[in-house]
Amino acid sequence: MKRTRNILAVAVFLLVVLIGVPWLIEATGRLDLYYTLTSVALLSIASAGVWVTFYIGRINIGQGAFALMGGYVSAILVVQYGVSFWLTLPLAGLFCAAASVLIGLPILRLRGVYFAMVTLVLTEVARLLALALPITNGAKGMVSIPLPGGISIFGLTILPDFATLANPRPAFYLVSVVLMVLCFAGLYRLVHSRIGKLCQSLQQNEELASSIGVNIAYLRVIAYAISSFLGGLGGAMFVAISQSIYPSSFTVTDSVNFMLNCFLGGLSYVFGPMIGTFVLYFGWDFLFETGEFQLLIFSSVLIALMLFLPNGLLSLRLFGKKQG
Repeated sequence: MKRTRNILAVAVFLLVVLIGVPWLIEATGRLDLYYTLTSVALLSIASAGVWVTFYIGRINIGQGAFALMGGYVSAILVVQYGVSFWLTLPLAGLFCAAASVLIGLPILRLRGVYFAMVTLVLTEVARLLALALPITNGAKGMVSIPLPGGISIFGLTILPDFATLANPRPAFYLVSVVLMVLCFAGLYRLVHSRIGKLCQSLQQNEELASSIGVNIAYLRVIAYAISSFLGGLGGAMFVAISQSIYPSSFTVTDSVNFMLNCFLGGLSYVFGPMIGTFVLYFGWDFLFETGEFQLLIFSSVLIALMLFLPNGLLSLRLFGKKQG
């Protein structure tokens, strides 16, 4: 029965985001919403990576570094070496995952508060590297990045050449939403797997988990690699949409927002980052009319939500049970 409800909920969600939302946008003429919702989808993917590190009991304030790295890897491969953008997506994610393993092996042995402090500087380190390395073109950034080409299998067009589309934004929206759905479906499966249960044990009591034979260091590195892979994936997609990337494309503020998305949605819920990203993104824009009081009101609302809903918006139990 529960399985049937879950399948039905996923089917309804897919119908809404893949058919209902595009129809509504076209009907209202608000074509700008394609870019807005695409951004929300990609930000939620990067935030989902941060959620994975929370799941093992670690605070990650450096996801912006991996989004920036993933974006540059994709841009360099496309511009310098002519690699298909669609191939650069997994390559950017894998590069970030490999980098996170090298970074994580020493710092993941630290206690949680020290790990958080180290990750806080990662985004700034990545920005300085982007400024210094010749291949990234320094402060000038990389611009005029070609739009993604098409994908055909046995003569059947799977994805069109985005450069031939009058308006590629609907196509970017559909691709980004599909990636988001695959990302959260993968996280849901991970959480309910044996490895997911072991990761949860780290969050509850690392000493106890270690005493029963759980390889804590191994699980930490795996979780951090998954987290960074998702950050790189989101960053690479952003580059394709904006057709440019600069050292300031992802900053420390973005890293903090990725973390806030998880808090706002709910750390105990797989879909918390998705809900949190949506609310944080549109909430900030909604308060734009308040002018100079925007930041004050926004901060006050966030503090109030964390005080009265410490487990996020999904703790209202309007959306299902924990880890669902």
